[in-house]
Amino acid sequence: MYQSIEGFMRDWAYEEGLTLKVLDALTDDSLKQVVSESQPRTLGDLGWHLVGSIAVFLGSSGLQLDGPDYKGPTPSRAADIAEGYRRMSATAVAALKEHWSDDKLKDGLKLFGFIDTTYSGVLTTLVRHQIHHRGQMTILMRQAGVAAPGVYGPNEEETAAMQAARPQQ
Repeated sequence: MYQSIEGFMRDWAYEEGLTLKVLDALTDDSLKQVVSESQPRTLGDLGWHLVGSIAVFLGSSGLQLDGPDYKGPTPSRAADIAEGYRRMSATAVAALKEHWSDDKLKDGLKLFGFIDTTYSGVLTTLVRHQIHHRGQMTILMRQAGVAAPGVYGPNEEETAAMQAARPQQ
């Protein structure tokens, strides 16, 4: 749980960078990769869900954000999803700095009207939600033939490049 807005901002900046690393690696064709035959949700839908979830989580806690229409259809261009995320993240950061305080983080609320938490808990859940879907996306990227970037460590290609760069003994 976050003890300060500044603590959240540091964590969010790091996680935002990792999410953008994934979103920026998407291709327009990869957006069509389905989760499964029985699940019509696609890789593009998950990326767009990350954009919209920022407004949903913070909106459920009373902070209304203006941003991309995440309820509309998923964009067909990967760059539009990444740009939507950049815009929504910047909007959220500015709104949190303006409207929330360290003291507010301790206050309780019912997220989505039924989950007992605090404002700090909302921020924690938002970050974990992003991490969860980012992980799903990296698997779908591989299935779509796109090399998923290393997130918390190097990916297969990055590891191979590091090994190849080591001096041979």
